[in-house]
Amino acid sequence: MKLDLDQIEAMDRPELARAWEGMFNTSPPGKISQRLMRHMLAFEVQCRKHGGLSATLKRQLVAVREGKTISPAVSSRLEPGARLIREWNGVSHVVDVVEGGVMWRGSKYRSLTAVAREITGAHWSGPRFFGLTS
Repeated sequence: MKLDLDQIEAMDRPELARAWEGMFNTSPPGKISQRLMRHMLAFEVQCRKHGGLSATLKRQLVAVREGKTISPAVSSRLEPGARLIREWNGVSHVVDVVEGGVMWRGSKYRSLTAVAREITGAHWSGPRFFGLTS
């Protein structure tokens, strides 16, 4: 049974239960609301169509389940157009965030870590060097 989002929205409870059984090979939980069934079915349809959760997000969800603290990736906090300034050995270094990386001194780098390595000559965490993490 191939479903689309409009079909799911129009289903009544018995139709949702049949769709659930077809999608998950099990009966829906007894007291689940129709609204939640619709949301979960729609999410599953979209996952199957577009590939589901990224490996990074899956790892983060496992970490949360295990009670570990996670920090969001720097790329998710910095958008193109952001500018970072760091003084190192009396020299101010300006890094601009661009699509797919960062620019420093007219060259594009994949990561802040690569720039921090160029500036210091040693391996540094780029986010830590630029003061984005503690």
